[in-house]
Amino acid sequence: MKKKFVTWTIVLYAIYGLLLGLYFFQWTDIGVPPAYEGTAADPTTFMTEKELELSQEYSRYKNFLSFLGEPLEWIIYLGVMIFGASVVFKNFGKQISRFRIIQIPLFVLLLQTLTTILLFPLDYARRWLSVKYGISTQSFSSWMRDELIGFWIGFIIMALLITVLYFLIKKFEKRWWLIAWVLMIPFLFFMMYLQPVVIDPLYNDFTELQDKQLEEKILALADEADVPADRVYEVNMSEKTNSMNAYVNGIGSNLRIVLWDTTLNRLEENEVLFIMAHEIGHYVMNHLYWNLAGVIVATFFGLYFTYHLLRYATRRWGERLGFTKVSDIASLPMFFLILTMLSFLSSPVELAISRNAETDADQYAIEMTEDPDAAIGSFQELTVNGLSDVHPPALVKYLRYGHPTMMERIHMLESYQGIDVKEE
Repeated sequence: MKKKFVTWTIVLYAIYGLLLGLYFFQWTDIGVPPAYEGTAADPTTFMTEKELELSQEYSRYKNFLSFLGEPLEWIIYLGVMIFGASVVFKNFGKQISRFRIIQIPLFVLLLQTLTTILLFPLDYARRWLSVKYGISTQSFSSWMRDELIGFWIGFIIMALLITVLYFLIKKFEKRWWLIAWVLMIPFLFFMMYLQPVVIDPLYNDFTELQDKQLEEKILALADEADVPADRVYEVNMSEKTNSMNAYVNGIGSNLRIVLWDTTLNRLEENEVLFIMAHEIGHYVMNHLYWNLAGVIVATFFGLYFTYHLLRYATRRWGERLGFTKVSDIASLPMFFLILTMLSFLSSPVELAISRNAETDADQYAIEMTEDPDAAIGSFQELTVNGLSDVHPPALVKYLRYGHPTMMERIHMLESYQGIDVKEE
């Protein structure tokens, strides 16, 4: 079984990598559709020849690495079970303590550590690519610090969730998935409340916006939209990236309007105001809560299908993989495998909903600011600084993009300005 797993994994992954390489470097057209040539959405009108070349190169390599990494986590979970590592992790936990409240977090720690180590080369390759093309400005030590912070935050949250989950599986054999889903709802609200003031500051330094005149104008936009904010935060991201961003996150008293300093440094004031109007639009149209509702619905179906598939997998292959009961912590890699695959299958629908929400926010922002030039200029600058592909391949758009493509966004803004792209 082990030999077959290794052989088939190498063969199938090599074929998969070859097909990805052909798709991204041979089969996809990186040009601009004729209808958009010469318009504001055409990158040749706002990017230099060198910037355009770098953008196309960077996008291809970045997309290739992204898709190359997609099945690796599934392979790791399968390998952990087939090679008996899950049984080793379980037995090690039993040697350390006879209490499940210790054994389960320890199993999670060992599995997460192994997964992180095996995925590290690909994560490093992504970082190296970002540094090479001038997107990332972060030192290796700073990057490793963020990786370690993410590791331990992820472990603490996952250890808590999995400990509760396996307690429920042991106690409620047929209804654990439903009880787990009910308990997840307040937890998700709690995390939304906690994120801006506890987790985000662990990665970056947040200060009040230094430009008080700009802050006053942003707060005026927020007040016009009934956003309950009395200050704007600035976050120091220039030490890590040349990309730009802004967002509104959190709920209740922890709601925050945040601007990256890279956005402040590279955009004109009216362009910054359009970006903030876009983020305010998300709040006004309750996209934060709709997104949370979507996560809650997706979690319901995810746990329901995982419950049935995990029972089937345990009956069919469990004994060979080291577990005969779903409540055995050695089944956790199978649980993760099923859940991550279901997440991948549902991602096109989730991303389509997200793209629609982003389009609505763009429309809200342009109607609020009534400054198409600033809107178009901000997206063009975002494209240049992030070396974004304005017209990505279909596979990338539908499996990776939570925003419309830059071509679609700029075209919409240009149309608002009363320009018909087909006449350009």
